[in-house]
Amino acid sequence: MNLKKLASTTVDGLRNGLTSLALLQFSLGAPIANAQNDPSTDTRTPIKHVIVIIGENRSFDHVFATYVPRDGETVDNLLSKGIVKLDSKKNAVPGPHFDKAHQLLASDLGGIDTFLLSPPKEEFPNDKLPTPLVGGPSVAYFPNLCSSEKPEPAINDCPASLALAKQSESGLPASYYPDLLTGGSGLSGHVPDARISNVTSLPAGPFQLTNGGAFTYDSYAASPVHRFYQMYQQLDCSINHNSIENPSGCIGKLFSWVEVTYGAGQDGAAQPPLCASDNGAPPCFTTNYLPNVPGATTTHEGSTALGFYNVQQGDAPYFKWLADNYAMSDNFHQSVQGGTGANHIMFGHGDAIWFSDADGKPDAPPEGETVYSPGPDAGMVSEIENPDPTPGTNNWYIQDGYGGGGYGSPVYGGGSYSNCSDPQQPGVREVLKYLKSLPQPINSGCEQGHYYLLNNYNPGYFGDGSNAYTDHNVNNTPFTIPPSSVPSIGDDLNAHKISWKYYGDQWNNYAGVGKPGDPNYIAPDKYDLNYGVPGPLADDYCNICNPFQYDTSIMANKAQREAHIQDTLNLYTDIAGKTLPAVSFVKPSGLVDGHPASSKLDLFEGFVKKIVDQVEASPYAKDTAIFIAFDEGGGYYDSGYVQPLDFFGDGTRIPLIVVSSYNKPGHIAHNYSDHVSILKFIERNWDIPPVTKRSRDNFPNPISVEAVSPYVPINAPSISDLFELFDFN
Repeated sequence: MNLKKLASTTVDGLRNGLTSLALLQFSLGAPIANAQNDPSTDTRTPIKHVIVIIGENRSFDHVFATYVPRDGETVDNLLSKGIVKLDSKKNAVPGPHFDKAHQLLASDLGGIDTFLLSPPKEEFPNDKLPTPLVGGPSVAYFPNLCSSEKPEPAINDCPASLALAKQSESGLPASYYPDLLTGGSGLSGHVPDARISNVTSLPAGPFQLTNGGAFTYDSYAASPVHRFYQMYQQLDCSINHNSIENPSGCIGKLFSWVEVTYGAGQDGAAQPPLCASDNGAPPCFTTNYLPNVPGATTTHEGSTALGFYNVQQGDAPYFKWLADNYAMSDNFHQSVQGGTGANHIMFGHGDAIWFSDADGKPDAPPEGETVYSPGPDAGMVSEIENPDPTPGTNNWYIQDGYGGGGYGSPVYGGGSYSNCSDPQQPGVREVLKYLKSLPQPINSGCEQGHYYLLNNYNPGYFGDGSNAYTDHNVNNTPFTIPPSSVPSIGDDLNAHKISWKYYGDQWNNYAGVGKPGDPNYIAPDKYDLNYGVPGPLADDYCNICNPFQYDTSIMANKAQREAHIQDTLNLYTDIAGKTLPAVSFVKPSGLVDGHPASSKLDLFEGFVKKIVDQVEASPYAKDTAIFIAFDEGGGYYDSGYVQPLDFFGDGTRIPLIVVSSYNKPGHIAHNYSDHVSILKFIERNWDIPPVTKRSRDNFPNPISVEAVSPYVPINAPSISDLFELFDFN
């Protein structure tokens, strides 16, 4: 029986049962009215408050590769699949099914091929990974203020440095602040990461990052590429790979190859000649570090994407403890292929946003146009993605990047939009062809003539509500999307009078507080001039992470901004003062969000712990659900099933832990879900409609066949509302 017939037969057989199930769910989920008839407390479950905390850039296998669940529960990870096994010291080493994650070299040749999702493949030389390169700071981001003392004390023993860390970040328990002072690599330049065991001879698949010696859990790690077309290509999706257990045909064989051939975007720059064809004379390009040509150009990554932590040796201890004692999903996904901005946008809107003209109508972004003229930043930008390989190269995209120059020099590049309704657009044709080839063809969700933002651009508003797109200050950037009219979950909650806030760590230092002369006045830092500057005015607030900062409906209205966009300092005050809104979205600063290279996972654990501990010690403990997730996998390898929902995603699995008094301790849910599932939970719990008629929260809950796979919906596209993570009985 083929997959289409299996799906059709199974769905027919389930229809009668689903009718009864729907009635049962409705009876269990009937709204619980309160005496005041306050919509914010009028819920279908005992959950009256939801807190969503979103960290940065970690895939499920990257964090939970070796997690072993409680008795009676199962988990899908590298260890359970036999991709890795544990030796006598609990080191994770290649297992009997290591080939399932086998990384391969591919050929996507410019002048011959266009962008290919699944190009021809072969083994890497000697079947070894290209060498992972070092990333993150050589020393931690805070200075040793005691360095003049003799003998010089270690920075974590320096009271002045510790005090500076506490001035810079409010989101950690006291015991976590020393972690801001430690973890530097001790290495400089984009060289092999000598902290990793056997770094130059790793088998071509996933490897354990930590080793208890040179590379500890507290160490800063490198950050892999995490852009839209790169992530699609890394998944190696093809109908030729599909099976009943994997109908999407995504097998994840190209994580390393995409990293080392193109990386994180070159903004139209030409690839230097290959070192082999240039007799090793720089400038030349190599996909693997050459010790005899240390000046050779690389993508600065190597095979960073294949690294993972080992919870069996004490890595990620707090998240492991939460998973053991509350509930977790092992089938929760980033909602968009690509990075931070696009995933936060999808999380907030259930949809992607697009470039618009001054009247808010769909328009084409600047392409081969000079912008910011006159002025020192004047330059030609190319904001439409073109991932076709440059002639004469293997996979060096023609145009893709975050945008270069600016801040006093000519701007250039910036390919980050696609008109995905047009199959003639570069990159688009291959994705649309793939979606149509599936056993259950997937609609792209792309409206005619809309250029959708696929990667990180600054939002259309500054914190003060002024238009960031039209601001040509030398400290601003043209790589900013115009203000958006796409409705968000904030608009949905407002329309139904349900209280909500977005709490952004260091928002006050970014947006400013009060007026000059006020005793607590803080000047706005709209151009992020204090980003990365430690001290009481540190501004590591993440503007691209705030989905509501893109939106005219929220940002252009002062009352809406002030009511709904606040600092995490207000979160701590609201919990203590019993003024927590029904729905809270929480984002840590760049110091503690867990983003590789710029932060560490242990710092995000600390940020989460402070909130969980405060809630658990308050009256909110009995009726609050805390969703702890990540924005995306960060480009790290993951072995889980990926379901295409539309042109934009889904992407790799990411961790999701839910903390609630209604969890079964240690429960692991397998229902297919992504960021928008959290919106579905909110909407079902408060009995409100989806954000729009086209947003992803309209997708049904998934139906799976246990005998085939609990992870694979047979009614694609579908995503869960996450109710399976709770036991309300």
